[in-house]
Amino acid sequence: MVDYETFCQIRDHLGRQRLTVAQTARALGLHPRTVAKWAGADQFRARAGTPRASKLDAFKGQIVRWLDTHPYSTQQIFQRLGEAGYEGGISILKDYVHRIRPRHQEAFLKLDFAAGEAAQIDWGEWGTIGVGSTRRRLSFFVMVLCYSRRMYLEFTVSQTMEFFLACHENAFATFGGVPSRLMVDNLKSAVLQRLVGQAPVFNPKYLDFSKHWGFKISACNVRAGQEKGRVENGVGFVKKNLLAGLELPDFCAMQPAATLWVNTVADVRLHRQTHQRPIDLFEDERAHLLALNPARFDLARVCEVRATKQFRVPLDSNHYTVPSRYAGLRLTLKAHADRVCIYDGEQLIARHARSMDRHKDIEDPDHERQLLAQRKNAREQRLMVNFLALSPRAQAYLQGLEAKQVNVRVHLRKILALAELHGKECVARALDDGLELRAFSAEYIANILAARQRIGPEPAALQLTRRADLLELEIPEPDLSIYDRNAGDIDGNTS
Repeated sequence: MVDYETFCQIRDHLGRQRLTVAQTARALGLHPRTVAKWAGADQFRARAGTPRASKLDAFKGQIVRWLDTHPYSTQQIFQRLGEAGYEGGISILKDYVHRIRPRHQEAFLKLDFAAGEAAQIDWGEWGTIGVGSTRRRLSFFVMVLCYSRRMYLEFTVSQTMEFFLACHENAFATFGGVPSRLMVDNLKSAVLQRLVGQAPVFNPKYLDFSKHWGFKISACNVRAGQEKGRVENGVGFVKKNLLAGLELPDFCAMQPAATLWVNTVADVRLHRQTHQRPIDLFEDERAHLLALNPARFDLARVCEVRATKQFRVPLDSNHYTVPSRYAGLRLTLKAHADRVCIYDGEQLIARHARSMDRHKDIEDPDHERQLLAQRKNAREQRLMVNFLALSPRAQAYLQGLEAKQVNVRVHLRKILALAELHGKECVARALDDGLELRAFSAEYIANILAARQRIGPEPAALQLTRRADLLELEIPEPDLSIYDRNAGDIDGNTS
């Protein structure tokens, strides 16, 4: 037995909504026989023993009619019932409205596309993955051809413009052609601004890219994912069928796994909407795709940077070297998906493979070698200046060393070391002697200096005194009587 509310819902589903008995039974959770029984009844007849009437019973029919014409709130209905003489409370009214209010289910049109007419694109995300010594957010780009449902899948660790456009070109190359129209979400790489009632403002870079390849851009409405349901389903299929439970140690293994999965699963499955394999339908769609443009499009993201004193420029927490002479200068950096190019004006001065790792120093040995060569030349120049300052004849001695075809720098450093030890004047005299002897070597100079140290100072000339007063000396006669007294004393003692 159904109550009056259920009876009203049955009549509404069968009458206003034009549903069948089976559809009404599923919607209300009733048995089809019960729905069929009450479908033929002209009015509701309560069985004996039904619950007592409430103050709301007399107004229930009016409430149903109001809800059929407009989605009134419970408060609005309560106010209207008060004007009509309802004396009950709002709680019972809320329960009744909750049971009989028609369920609002948004309806969508089924979109059909001709072969080659359109493709839908979107980004997906799935946790993080190891890249070198760090971990990066894992993103994947999906393009689905609307007619055949053939898919292109590419994994990246960034969603910036250069990766976004590179994924497009890789998809076109895989399909062997370009769809006439691409349906995109309102991501900033494609749409800068989308206001209700106004045309979308496209990203100038993406607009130039579309003109280069010949496709048109269709931006979906805000929060209208159903408008690109094919790629939305494709993103979900990638997550459920490929990524769920997939364990890969490093990012470099992702793309081979993605390509294998697309070729063996996504493109060869029996699609539940078309009941055909996407790869088979693609054979019909291939001829309707636009031809590829043989000219290349500059995909790079361009920014201005300043080289550090260590002649490096930053990009995504990494540093890339430039020639040392550009240290401290403003330069132009072009970031491609696979490489980094650095320019001084229009001149390319450095090119590196792009690193997806973090906090890495990517250097070109030639850039440092230039600085080392400059410093070596500066040291050699100072060496020459210091040697030539030893003596006016140092230049002649240098030419003698060069003519001997020896390692001139080694000999010059040794001779300068001897100058610090013995003094510049001694070394200058030794250089003069070396020139006279034609002895061109640091060892010869050292021997000359050592020989000069072994030879003592020359003795001075003998000075003879020739004054007469100094030659004619008068010496007093010695007193010999002391000896006579001593002899007498000896004789006396003897006697």
